[in-house]
Amino acid sequence: MTIAHLLRPAVLAMSAVLMGCMPAGQAAMQTGQAAAHRPADGALALVPDSPGSGPYPAMRDVMTDLPDHILYRPRDLGKVADRQLGVVLWGNGGCSADAASARFHLLEIASYGYVVIAPGKAYSGPGALPAPPRAAPPREGAFPPVATKPADLLAGLDWILAENKRAASPFYGLVDPKKVAVAGHSCGGLQAISVSADPRIATTIVHNSGVLDPSAFNPITGFSVAKEELGRIHSPLLYILGGKSDIAYPNGMDDFQRIDQVPVAVASLDVGHGGTFREPNGGRVARIAVQWLEWQLRGDQAASRWFIGKNCGLCQDSDWTYQSKGL
Repeated sequence: MTIAHLLRPAVLAMSAVLMGCMPAGQAAMQTGQAAAHRPADGALALVPDSPGSGPYPAMRDVMTDLPDHILYRPRDLGKVADRQLGVVLWGNGGCSADAASARFHLLEIASYGYVVIAPGKAYSGPGALPAPPRAAPPREGAFPPVATKPADLLAGLDWILAENKRAASPFYGLVDPKKVAVAGHSCGGLQAISVSADPRIATTIVHNSGVLDPSAFNPITGFSVAKEELGRIHSPLLYILGGKSDIAYPNGMDDFQRIDQVPVAVASLDVGHGGTFREPNGGRVARIAVQWLEWQLRGDQAASRWFIGKNCGLCQDSDWTYQSKGL
C-alpha cells in the first residue's frame, strides 16, 4: 500500500471541511461513507426560511435580470428608505454555486436593512433545485473545480448599483453605495479576501478561512489567493473562526498577524469549521457579523462596543477569544 493510499482518508476528510461541507470531526468520522448527505441535512432541508430577528423581516428573491444569484433582502423595501440599504456580497462555502447554503445567516443580516447577494441558485433547503454535476478533480487530493469565482460576487455588486440608479427598479435610490461589505465562508472567505481590493468595498468579514500557507499543497482548483493579496486590502476586516478545531484556524490567525495596514480583528468561537450557519437566525456568529456591519457601515456606536474598549462585548464573553489591531 502506498503512502498516498494511507493518507487518502485524511485528505478526503480535510477536503470536506475546506469545501464547507461539514465540521471537522464529522468529516473525519464519515470519510469513506457512501452517503452524500448526513441525516441532519434532510431535516434541515425542510426547515423554512426565517425572516430574521432584525427590524425588517427578510426574504430571498431571484431577479429576472440576475438569474444566477439569490438576493436576501427586507420584504418591505419602503420601510428602510430612511436609512438606505447596505450591501453585502457573499462567497458561498466551498466556492459552490449553492446560494442557499447559508440562508439563515444571510436572512438574519438582511433583516437589519441589507441586500445580501450570493452567486448561484438554491441547491439546498425547501424547494431546492437538483444540483448540477461537477467535474472530477484534476489530481489526487484536489477538489473539483470551483463553481463560483470572485468575479461573480462583483457581478452582484455591479447589478445592485445599477439598479440603484434605474428609475423603474424596486431598489431605485434605496442603496447607499458607500455601505458595501464582502463576506464569505471557507473557500468563499478566500473569495471575500480577493474581492476586498475593490475600492468600493468598505469592510470585509472572513468566516472560517484564511489564505493557505504558500508552502502547503493547495487543493482548490480554478481559484487561488496569495498571501501577498492581504496587503491590497484597504478597509477594516474581521475574521470569525471556529476555534482550534476549525481546520482554517491556523491560516486565519496567520493572516491576522500579517495584516498591519488596516484595522483588523479576529473572533473565535469553539464550534469548528462549520460555524453556526445551520442554527436559527445564523446563531451566535450571525449576531457578531451583524454588529460588525452596523458599526463599520453605519457607524453604530452601540455596535462598536462589541469590538472596542477594555470591556468590549467579545472581550467579556468567555465563549469567545478575541484580538484586534488598529481599531
